[in-house]
Amino acid sequence: MPKVELELGIEQIAKTLESLSPQELETLELLLQPELTAKLKQRRREARTELKEGKALSKAKLFGD
Repeated sequence: MPKVELELGIEQIAKTLESLSPQELETLELLLQPELTAKLKQRRREARTELKEGKALSKAKLFGD
């Protein structure tokens, strides 16, 4: 992948971060914290197992339908 380098002041960085959507901020957080990504993947695997074993709440119970 080509490398790009930019010189940005702290104010420019702050303004750029302020303009990010909630989804973009979440993506940035995951990119900056690989351990969080690993935890989320592990929890997803656990949730799938719980669902298969019938340990997870149904949508009706979860949302009170």
